[in-house]
Amino acid sequence: MSRYIPPQQSKAGQILDIAVVVVAIFVALWLPLKLGLAGAAKSIDALDTKTWDALGQNATMAAIWEKLGYTPETAHDVIRNHFHYIIDWPTLIIMAVVLIAYFVFLFRASDREYREVINEKFDDR
Repeated sequence: MSRYIPPQQSKAGQILDIAVVVVAIFVALWLPLKLGLAGAAKSIDALDTKTWDALGQNATMAAIWEKLGYTPETAHDVIRNHFHYIIDWPTLIIMAVVLIAYFVFLFRASDREYREVINEKFDDR
């Protein structure tokens, strides 16, 4: 019985694989920002009176803000900037279906390749 020797990938193929992965990561991180999808639920909950008390800051916290160079007016947007989490059900369902389909494909393709290797190695038995 011969020992299984996996196919060798060329250096150019390895470099191409790395380039594709780097581009895919860049696009996955950049595209939501470009389309305005990242931080879409972020908004500033404005207050009429901009004091440390109205912003919910005690004396110690206010002193630290002031050491950082903030006043109640300039710290207002930083403190009151909140994410409002709203679930978009159709998008969530589509994402779940796509992920499940991907994993089904991945497992079926991996199973097929695994069986090919087993048949190649133990075909004579």
